[in-house]
Amino acid sequence: MPEITLRQLRYFAVLSNALQYRSAARQLGISQPSLSLQIAALEKALDTRLIERRRNGLILTPAGRDTAAQAERILQDVERLSQTAGASGDALEGTLRLGSSPTIGPYLLPRVLRRLHQSFPDLKLVIRDAPPRELTEDLLAGRHDLILTQLPVPRDDIRHTFLFREPLSLAVARDHPLAGRKRVKTADLDGENLLSLNPSYTLSRQVSQLCAASGANLREDFEGTSLDALRQMVSLGMGATLLPALYVESEVKRGEGDVAVVPMQPLLYRQAGLAWRRSSGSPPAFLKLADFIRSVIEQEFANQVIL
Repeated sequence: MPEITLRQLRYFAVLSNALQYRSAARQLGISQPSLSLQIAALEKALDTRLIERRRNGLILTPAGRDTAAQAERILQDVERLSQTAGASGDALEGTLRLGSSPTIGPYLLPRVLRRLHQSFPDLKLVIRDAPPRELTEDLLAGRHDLILTQLPVPRDDIRHTFLFREPLSLAVARDHPLAGRKRVKTADLDGENLLSLNPSYTLSRQVSQLCAASGANLREDFEGTSLDALRQMVSLGMGATLLPALYVESEVKRGEGDVAVVPMQPLLYRQAGLAWRRSSGSPPAFLKLADFIRSVIEQEFANQVIL
């Protein structure tokens, strides 16, 4: 009888949720032909058909539904085993795969990593940036152990721990009438054009909410792919936007200062945290890493964020 592998079960678990080869292959970081070969090998090992191809996607056969449920349980058991197999469950050592939001990680992690390497030289962090929506998909697919992202993460199968609260300020062109203000009230934005990141970022939702509350216009014809892109569009007079405090400190105050940044009244914030799969439990190493990051924030960023 052909051998059933954990790789086959993991691939089938992702495919059974996505119900599309292209989407599942992207989440797993492999090609569609490779995924098809693994699924075919699993069907051969089980001597049964698991999926049916339809014009608008895939559906699971009755055997496929049972196999998907069993695969999830097996993968969760294996993950729990790997978390407890070490001699010390709370040791920061070995390799952790960390997904990071590009609106948070580049302005926080360099100082964290420097101190982390000094304190825990046996820990290796493999870091990959991606938009929050993609981070969540990859976390659930097993490509990350945990993610640094904006909170909340509205999913029952993901746990998180709070790290910090970060002020958001209004960025406008240097010659904009609001540029000289000490603070900008929500009502001052009535009729203004606001720019935003694409909807895969949680920050985009906050800009949309500000537009609804203030009477500002959300420019849907321009969506930034990064905070740098937003800042550059603002500097050209294409509209205003919200920028997080760590980005402002790193790229605006220490950079060219091509935009004016004004605090909002009332103050606006976003929250950031570490998140992981609920099936992982509450690994002590994850909580220890979160505590370490908070300690670095307290020492390095006390004037920019709130713990």
